[in-house]
Amino acid sequence: MSEIVLINVTGEDRPGITAALTAILARYQVPILDIGQSTIHNALALGLLVELPRSGTDCGVFKELLFSAHTLGLDIRFKPIAADDYEGWVRDQGQPRHILTLVGREIEAEHIARVSAVVAERGLNVDRITRLTGRISRRERLPAALASVELSVRGAVPDLTELHGALLALGRVLDVDISVQEDDIFRRNRRLVCFDMDSTLIQTEVIDELAAAAGVGAEVAAITEAAMRGELDFKESFRRRMALLKGLDESVLAGIAERLPITEGADRLIATLKRLGYKVAILSGGFTYFAEHLQRRFGIDYVHANRLEFRDGTLTGEVSGEIVDGARKAELLREIAAREGIRLEQVIAVGDGANDLPMLAIAGLGIAFHAKPIVTEQARHAIATVGLDAILYLLGMRDRDVEALS
Repeated sequence: MSEIVLINVTGEDRPGITAALTAILARYQVPILDIGQSTIHNALALGLLVELPRSGTDCGVFKELLFSAHTLGLDIRFKPIAADDYEGWVRDQGQPRHILTLVGREIEAEHIARVSAVVAERGLNVDRITRLTGRISRRERLPAALASVELSVRGAVPDLTELHGALLALGRVLDVDISVQEDDIFRRNRRLVCFDMDSTLIQTEVIDELAAAAGVGAEVAAITEAAMRGELDFKESFRRRMALLKGLDESVLAGIAERLPITEGADRLIATLKRLGYKVAILSGGFTYFAEHLQRRFGIDYVHANRLEFRDGTLTGEVSGEIVDGARKAELLREIAAREGIRLEQVIAVGDGANDLPMLAIAGLGIAFHAKPIVTEQARHAIATVGLDAILYLLGMRDRDVEALS
């Protein structure tokens, strides 16, 4: 016969605590069934679930642990666990798990309280909370600072779409991004990221920049917005906009390419993923002229966009080859994944417009980034309050991991 006991240790953290306590258990050959430890601002919380033989030796173990804890200035408590309760806990390990990631400029108590309430209302249990971002100074406030917390949630989710919708609505109210993902092997093993370009990697629609230079800005902007909202067929709207640009000098394009406004967090995100061996692609309904400029800057592996036609140094108002629309983006994503020998579950896709929805739908992690309402509502994940580097936290990375790669 044996007895299962939960040992809880709290107090000021210092080196050697875990070693001292587990050494006592080792002398008595006590099996450790589970162990967990966390430290917040030098305050230690250590839990050990152990199995003690009913042979009279348990008294000696308790005495030594109590003496060691007292010497180290720690609180220690023992709680016996009924055999049936323990076996029920073992059975629970097969329950589905999901990861909720909060990202914002600051994470406040209300954010945690409201998200936890959504989880509890659906019969789910939060069993771990981890801060992903670094410690935040209260004296020196950085204007672009990020805060991210990850919650591990246990329990069956009968309708993941409904949960996503509830968290999306809550995020809008709280001005924070909240993502929910299945905690599976693919979440920790993404290998390819595919970006839309305009209003995703860069903070502009290049065709609108060209239109402004050509003096047809209002006409092109109206067509662009209608197409991005899904109100117009992309290919037809694209041809109409291109026709308005006929005669624009190539020197104008060169100037625009040099001034492209890069989206917040793009440099940090792509540099980190490249160091980790990710492949990076631009799949854009924009133009190769500008995508290739970004390719040189970021070291992009694949570029697929629309190729402009020039005659005598000016635009003809046409493009050569197949127009890259939503369906083509999804097709290209599949082709690149196959070429790299990876599964679609290992692909991240990021975009803002209706023509990005097909690739967001088939990627393992499809993210609507500062997107149009129709895209945010249909995508499984959304980032609306911070920059592109928030994606690092959706992948479970910590600031210290990212800094170690720099």
